[in-house]
Amino acid sequence: MTEITPPARVAFVGLGVMGAAMAANLRRAGFALAIHSRSRGKAAALEAAGASWCDSGAQAAQGSAIIGLCVPDTPDVEAAIFGPGGIAEGVAKGAIVIDFSTISAKETAGFAARLLEERGAYLLDSPVSGGPQGAIDGILTCMVGGERAAFDAAAAFFGAVGRTVTHLGPAGSGQVCKSANQLIICATLVAVSEAMALGQKAGLDPEAMRGALTGGSADSFVLRNHAKRLLDGKFTPGFRAELMRKDIRLAAQAIRDHGVFGPATAMSAPLLELVCNQGAGKDDLVALGRMIGELSGV
Repeated sequence: MTEITPPARVAFVGLGVMGAAMAANLRRAGFALAIHSRSRGKAAALEAAGASWCDSGAQAAQGSAIIGLCVPDTPDVEAAIFGPGGIAEGVAKGAIVIDFSTISAKETAGFAARLLEERGAYLLDSPVSGGPQGAIDGILTCMVGGERAAFDAAAAFFGAVGRTVTHLGPAGSGQVCKSANQLIICATLVAVSEAMALGQKAGLDPEAMRGALTGGSADSFVLRNHAKRLLDGKFTPGFRAELMRKDIRLAAQAIRDHGVFGPATAMSAPLLELVCNQGAGKDDLVALGRMIGELSGV
């Protein structure tokens, strides 16, 4: 495979907050961009920037060397690729589908095998980290699984949306890495929230305590950012708690699939279920920290 570079035609399917930002960066990079989403209203700004609207994923895939995809969950990915009017109906042999969604690693491997067998096209799984702002700025972390030659051919495409792009192995490998990423964030947030509640109950100034901790070995992105949001009472997403619940369910499945002793997953998963069951699923993930504080009497 040769590298696919602008002005080649590429496509993007799924124009939510993350997908629309990634698609905009592909257009700015000089790719000829075809787009499709369930709601055309989300495509207005991209159309104004020169992207071509398509009435289906199949139409977007036709003539596109690479098709990006970003939708909420595993069934959505299956429908977007293999459902009626899906990408598989229009994708050419040798084309590359890059799925930026966070979904099941096991199902991803099956989708990749099916797409290659039925259409001769390649599926790369590339869940991302960096949030909406990282998508807007084009500096996402992309954790990629799938055929190495397809990954190399898509270097310019990845370069338009991400800053840290790592090939991790065969199909599903990116999803396993993303599960690890989400697990670390959740387990750290639980520990940070518990620590902040301890300090407050003991009479420490929480912001002074956070400042002290960021200067030592306990420093982390979660302590610097999520704990700050927690102390400021900023619970508008961000990244919704219900989405992290979905991701931790995926992580728990991966833990089971690979026979890993998972105490951190066992701790984090039920707490996220509780947060969402209490009606805070659409709040930012730091609602988990708020709940820990409330249960601590803070």
